[in-house]
Amino acid sequence: MPLIELKNIQKVFRNDDVETPAVRDISFTIEKGEIVAIMGPSGSGKSTLLHILGFLDVPSGGEYYFRNKLITDYSPTEQARVRNKEMGFVFQSFNLLPRTSILENVKLPLLYSDVKESRWNELARQAITTVGLTHRIQHVPSQLSGGEKQRVAIARALVNAPAVIFADEPTGNLDSASGKMVMETLQNLNEKFGHTIVVITHETYTAEHAGRIIRIHDGRVVGDQRVEKRLRASEQFRK
Repeated sequence: MPLIELKNIQKVFRNDDVETPAVRDISFTIEKGEIVAIMGPSGSGKSTLLHILGFLDVPSGGEYYFRNKLITDYSPTEQARVRNKEMGFVFQSFNLLPRTSILENVKLPLLYSDVKESRWNELARQAITTVGLTHRIQHVPSQLSGGEKQRVAIARALVNAPAVIFADEPTGNLDSASGKMVMETLQNLNEKFGHTIVVITHETYTAEHAGRIIRIHDGRVVGDQRVEKRLRASEQFRK
């Protein structure tokens, strides 16, 4: 049973009498434990597709199944629970609270969970350790590099042990060395812990860390291929 299944998904934005199609007739599945890059140029519809996948927007047509359940069969309360518990999000702009410690930033999703407060510090520390930032745990974001900020965002996405992590242009604001470290962090989560990862990107070097690349152009899937010789995570993250 796929974790994610899309059947003929469409998204049309309407402004007065003008209709702008952003996603056109997209169908694919994502299995548990895959790391998938959805790749395309700016304006191709990939971020719109991510918003649909993450229950942040609804399609105009087609069917989206998450854990074999149609998205329209989830109540608004259930959708909110799935977003918080089953999905982790990493965005290009980090979205960290600037005057709050790394530990407190990572704990944020737990505020809306059913996890007992007595476990919040433990779970946040585990997530921070997983991304290799224990030495930064009491720092604030302004004291971190861009790559470190994105790894904090990954730890925050991890803290609820989600079924899937969605990363929207996670290396877009980073230099190549920092971007490589962020992608190795995500890849390590997939290879070592089995996390399902979906990365939205327009950068080839980012997509090369995935095991599969889905290419989007003008709102349509134009390619879906396995990566036979993908880049491997460095030993630093594989231990």
